[in-house]
Amino acid sequence: MVGAPDHPTFTLTDHFGNEVSETDFHGAFQLVYFGFTSCRVVCPRALAKLSGVLDALGDEAAGQITPLYITVDPARDTPEKMKAYLEADYPRFLGLTGPDAAIDDAKRCFRIFAQRKSDPADPDGYQIAHTAIAYLLDRNGEYLDHFPDAMEATKIVERIRFHLAQ
Repeated sequence: MVGAPDHPTFTLTDHFGNEVSETDFHGAFQLVYFGFTSCRVVCPRALAKLSGVLDALGDEAAGQITPLYITVDPARDTPEKMKAYLEADYPRFLGLTGPDAAIDDAKRCFRIFAQRKSDPADPDGYQIAHTAIAYLLDRNGEYLDHFPDAMEATKIVERIRFHLAQ
């Protein structure tokens, strides 16, 4: 499929400070979204929608899925910052960060575009324009499906249920 990620591989740091790789999540489906904690609109909206999707799936189905939030802004998104951000509003998600090179490798595997843009309204003077797509990976970490930001939550729930039933 055009746009589907290559077999995604990564070695990053989770928001508890533990080094993790893609194989640590094998055995569960993965719902992967790239973003950053300083995002003012797109990321909070997407994380809220995806959290609602997991709620709508119910505990049994959602329990089969590990939701991952991989930063595109490792300069600001330390494990501590990601932990505080996610635990406050999106506690189902595990945040992943790391050095620029490791984040670049993960972005490349998932075919994520991210570019720093000047933003005088931001306290740090920049924001990150990035791909706004959630990916669903199977229990072996292989691509199953993707959900563009504009897709309605009910459609995402339907498609995830389909994959979980296979």
